Amino acid sequence: MAAKIEHIEIKGVNIPVIFEEDKRLPIVTTQIVFTDSGSISDTKKAGLAKFSAKLLNEGTKRLGSNAFAEKLESKAIQLSAHAGTETFVIELSSLKEEYSNALKELTLLLKDPNYSQESMSKIQTMTLGNLSRKENDYDYVAGNELKKIMFEGTVLGQPSSGTIESVKSITLPDVKSFIAKHIVLSRAIIVVGGDVTLSEVKKNMKKTLESLEVGTASKVPHFEVRKTPKTKIIKKETKQAYIYFGSPYKMSVDDAEYYKARVATFILGTGGFGSRLMEEIRVKRGLAYSAYARVHVSKSSSYMSGYLQTKLDSMDEAKETVTEVIAKFVKNGVTKEELEQTKKFLLGSEPLRVETMSQRLNRTFMEYYKGFTLGHSVDELEKIKNLKLKDLNKYIKKHTEILDISYAIVTK
Repeated sequence: MAAKIEHIEIKGVNIPVIFEEDKRLPIVTTQIVFTDSGSISDTKKAGLAKFSAKLLNEGTKRLGSNAFAEKLESKAIQLSAHAGTETFVIELSSLKEEYSNALKELTLLLKDPNYSQESMSKIQTMTLGNLSRKENDYDYVAGNELKKIMFEGTVLGQPSSGTIESVKSITLPDVKSFIAKHIVLSRAIIVVGGDVTLSEVKKNMKKTLESLEVGTASKVPHFEVRKTPKTKIIKKETKQAYIYFGSPYKMSVDDAEYYKARVATFILGTGGFGSRLMEEIRVKRGLAYSAYARVHVSKSSSYMSGYLQTKLDSMDEAKETVTEVIAKFVKNGVTKEELEQTKKFLLGSEPLRVETMSQRLNRTFMEYYKGFTLGHSVDELEKIKNLKLKDLNKYIKKHTEILDISYAIVTK
């Protein structure tokens, strides 16, 4: 069955249910997505959203982490939480025969999270250790520095996992407050697929989530990328130069021309071998093993970013080449051959992007979340198929904002 969207009412809140029935395997997967509840909400302490997700992965307070995990494992139930940029997600997966038991365990977790100092200390120790190791991960360092430059002074400019200082400052009341504010009915979207009926889902989810507070919904804030380009050099003991770059990209999350951006950036830097950046930087000049660029469009931001690694003595040439390739791309557009090859790839690889139920559910969720009607992705492919060269090049040439490139470089 194709995915569909319906609603259930809990405590007066009309909650969307994205559902697809699939009886090929006796498995049921569930996601409860809470909007405006990811790292974008970390306005006071960086890393709090991810920290709170880790606490929910510590089981219930009554059983503790190990006993709760063993209980789930004995029934082949998978239950976890994670925080993205804009959303906080609780995932649940089980065999059909354990579906009701899986929901019972989720209900227990929502009612009795492991709010203990022991779990707090464990998460802090592991998170601080991970952040300390990442100080020598120069891709991580350069990527974070680029975000700091592009979104200076905003929540998007800070590391989503937090800093050593911010993680040390997170307290149990902070986590309790975060979960109480964000894990609420008014922010929930339910996503379910597998060997189960929609009526079963509605009945069970209503029972599972009735322990949650109504709470208040909020709109995801949008942040603009800095318009004045900036370059930051970070000195480390490294044998390579790590070059990360980014620029503004004027596009709303529900922009009808997104399909043109998808084609354009595939040709510029997303398409691997054959893309402009790869051809110039690796194939023609041998400056790097790979070079990549893509456009990120979400409710909270819209920008282009990319990266490459190169030898220390070719850092300046590589940086200049990136600037040059993007400038020529905006000025001259693409060729008919590039457009046709991109069409063939995007249309030909489409079955691979929807071959699993989770992929299809995620696509339906994103259509709903971005404000499109169901089936928008299929319509977008048809637009790509019929896209004319002159229209694509006209679109590329008007996006001159991508020439305002900021760089974050880790080098010796």
